[in-house]
Amino acid sequence: MQRTTLEGIIADLKAGRAPALSVEDFGAFAPEVTEGNPYLGPEALAAAAAALTEADVPTFERALAALDAQEMAWLGFKVVYDAAAAQANTDNEVTKKYGEVGSADGEPLVFFCNDAKEVVASRPYSPRDLFQMKDATRGPSMHTQQFDGLTWASEPLFGKVRVWLLGASDAAVEVAALADHVGFHVVAVDYDPAFLNEARFPAAERIMLHGGDFDELANMPGSAADYVCVLTRGHMFDPQACLWALGNHAHYIGMMGCAGKNDTVRELVLAGGASEADWERVKRPIGLRFGAKSPAELAIAIVAELVDVRYQQRYSEAARQKHEASLGRE
Repeated sequence: MQRTTLEGIIADLKAGRAPALSVEDFGAFAPEVTEGNPYLGPEALAAAAAALTEADVPTFERALAALDAQEMAWLGFKVVYDAAAAQANTDNEVTKKYGEVGSADGEPLVFFCNDAKEVVASRPYSPRDLFQMKDATRGPSMHTQQFDGLTWASEPLFGKVRVWLLGASDAAVEVAALADHVGFHVVAVDYDPAFLNEARFPAAERIMLHGGDFDELANMPGSAADYVCVLTRGHMFDPQACLWALGNHAHYIGMMGCAGKNDTVRELVLAGGASEADWERVKRPIGLRFGAKSPAELAIAIVAELVDVRYQQRYSEAARQKHEASLGRE
């Protein structure tokens, strides 16, 4: 989400104009995302935009503040396709009942919600609406059509975490697919086009090194916000990969390999100028531990760890404490 997008919407609403919301800014309504869904798409986004008024300004101002503060927050959309059903339906056979009122009204609504479950909206909402509004913090497809007559969508106000896959190994191929699926920006790096190509990494940004080695890696800019997975083929360039990640102060660094190999890498990393404290920042072996062996199984372990690191980094203290308690790891 761009700051200029929110500023433009606020300016239009204050001037009494209906803003034009585009699927480029609100990807949850893009045709390629909503294909097969009769209730979401560009037409639904246009209808939501047409229903906005000056009363919605505080919603977008709160979204702008969240964007500036780098909060984990969303703009959510209530999309109504059957007003009578939306207001009448209060529960189903499984969920608890949310009072005697279904949705508060049969009109579309744009709202703000963050990971601490703070909600800002221009009109009153019912307890059942709130139940689904808060699920915006669990992703754009969570409980969206649990009740009749309406559906929900959300657009994040934060960017994707960049994950570097240093090495185009078979495990990296599997990690790339899974990491992209759960919302990471994946960058795959190698020097051999036989391994680093579109067929193996169709959804990843690909960076081809030259010279038959990883020497060029030293010239690439990284960020302290990045996550780095050291997955070089045959572990031949693990030391260079670790030194690059440590030199860029990456938020997360994980390396695959057995204890004996890791001892050799440690010696080479220390010889390359890293400290023992630096080395201890490298998670080894990479990934959650549950008996994974094959490349696909290892990818599940690795991406599960990336998701957990992202959650711990991004969620607010209040939200994290509550979730940690639910996980039994206070």
